[in-house]
Amino acid sequence: MTTRIFVPRDAAALSMGADAVAKAIVAEAKKRNAKVEIVRNGSRGMLWLEPLVEVETPEGRVAYGPVKPADVPSLFKGGFLKGEKHKLTHGLTEEIPYFKNQERLTFARCGITDPLSIEDYRAHGGFEGLSKALTMAPLDIVTEVTNSGLRGRGGAAFPTGIKWKTVHDAKAEQKYICCNADEGDSGTFADRMLMEGDPYCLIEGMTIAGIAVGATKGYIYVRSEYPHAVATLREAIRIATAANWLGRTIQGSPHTFELHVRMGAGAYVCGEETSMLESLEGRRGLVRYKPPLPAIEGLFGLPTVINNVLSLASVPIILAKGGDYYRDFGVGKSRGTLAFQLAGNIKQGGLVEKAFGVTARELIEGYGGGTLSGRPLRAVQFGGPLGAYLPNDKLDTPMDYEAFMKVDAMVGHGGIVVFDDTVDMAEMARFAMEFCTIESCGKCTPCRIGSVRGVETMDRIIAGIEREKNLEVLKDLCETMTDGSLCAMGGLTPLPVMSALRHFPEDFHRPVRAEAAE
Repeated sequence: MTTRIFVPRDAAALSMGADAVAKAIVAEAKKRNAKVEIVRNGSRGMLWLEPLVEVETPEGRVAYGPVKPADVPSLFKGGFLKGEKHKLTHGLTEEIPYFKNQERLTFARCGITDPLSIEDYRAHGGFEGLSKALTMAPLDIVTEVTNSGLRGRGGAAFPTGIKWKTVHDAKAEQKYICCNADEGDSGTFADRMLMEGDPYCLIEGMTIAGIAVGATKGYIYVRSEYPHAVATLREAIRIATAANWLGRTIQGSPHTFELHVRMGAGAYVCGEETSMLESLEGRRGLVRYKPPLPAIEGLFGLPTVINNVLSLASVPIILAKGGDYYRDFGVGKSRGTLAFQLAGNIKQGGLVEKAFGVTARELIEGYGGGTLSGRPLRAVQFGGPLGAYLPNDKLDTPMDYEAFMKVDAMVGHGGIVVFDDTVDMAEMARFAMEFCTIESCGKCTPCRIGSVRGVETMDRIIAGIEREKNLEVLKDLCETMTDGSLCAMGGLTPLPVMSALRHFPEDFHRPVRAEAAE
């Protein structure tokens, strides 16, 4: 009898030695004349347990982790192949509270299937949405997505259906679908996890989008720091094309959709949609003026749908189960689920997919287990390096777009970075300005020059030089950047700065350290 053993191929697991663990399992099995089949799955998202090895048993998959190569002999000795107890056992994976209490729609298959097996994908509901879309009128697909309440998961939260309708109505011989997979925000990894762990979900979503708006070509723009995702996507596209889920006359229908992967050169600003288009066209990533909007004049000047990975990967389940099904998750105008990513000083970092409305505290304390250091939590940054810092007393705010706007913050891409009480928030405010100076494309003055002046002003505040005057300069500078920047790079940089000043004013008036004064 052959036992199936799952060892993740996700980049987080690989960084913790997953390849070595897989080799050790094969070697130990050979030594014991045990028959095993190694399946390299994606990650379940419990990153503090990686590599999380699972053994298939009649009762279900049993989890062990984090596993090191040196642990393998004792695992086998303790009845690992039968799912017996061990010091690294967590029981049935599906029953681990961190995983069990999620609402997995977009990540329903991630960590469960072999990422490159189309048979595995279809056995777990894959291509049901596309199969349905192939029988529908394009406008009906757009209507279904609109009715679902899906909003852009990249941060701006623009209604996806409205964007698709604009491209659908545009007249052009060629239209494009562009997936913005330039996941550059600190503390975010959901896009990477999905591309590595369930690439067909993204392929299916983009193909549905193409059918809906009349686009026959698509591009996935992936950041260069994601080589595993790039390799997985390219192989998945090859396999899907060979199986006629991509290419000409998809599954015998009149629809055609070709998909290509393009790798960025590492510029954070290329996460902005028009800068990404410039890069895709072979030029330096500079932000474009708007209007015209990319939906009207996008890639190569033609109508283009631009969505991020999680937006497009949410589409298959919407088509498969209906817009009403998806809309039943969430609250207010924030419908469906979001993959929240827990990072920073946190005990149990990882991915948690929940319906909108869960509170930040539930995520950080209930799932994350509080700070890794064990010290009191002091600040949490939401939405990447351009997101606001919130103090402990704001963490009962529901995670939905409008509720976060009321506390001058943004949900963004779902990234959550935790800091304990040792953090210096004045230094974090300085970091936001410094980040902007490094990553600005340089096209507009408020961002290019304002961020440099911001660093200089923060240095004077930290050094205790005319603090009150320089705090006024800082506020004025932030207002100029917010109102005058061409895109969100400069426009949002003041958000972390002013939130730090608003919620943690004492850090901007700390006594000057002796070494800083010298």
